[in-house]
Amino acid sequence: MKINDDVIQQMIAQAQKDAPLETCGYLLGNDGVVTENYWMENIDHSSEHFSFAPKDQFAALKYARTKHLKILANWHSHPASPSRPSQEDIRLANDPTIRYAILSLHDGIHLNSFKILQGEVVDKESHYEG
Repeated sequence: MKINDDVIQQMIAQAQKDAPLETCGYLLGNDGVVTENYWMENIDHSSEHFSFAPKDQFAALKYARTKHLKILANWHSHPASPSRPSQEDIRLANDPTIRYAILSLHDGIHLNSFKILQGEVVDKESHYEG
């Protein structure tokens, strides 16, 4: 998956704005190229986990369909931990068709995405280090 630079910058800005809480959203695009970040509120308002509101998820899906885009990844930030899935992230990764991206603000800025299948991380891609 490739994430356009402007999308990465939007993600970083949102993560920095919402820190120390986790922020989250969907990454939208086509053919493995992310062209839009669809931010959603972390209804848990937590620095250690996140949840999407179902109404926001439906709105994101509707928006993606009207723009002829696909949800390529679910993303969230880790304000104080590395860019790798926690046990909870792995447990909640139930969609085998998308990637799971984590933007870490811990010890620099790092953005990685992961393919998680049946409770196992099977692939990692690095998208940004700064």
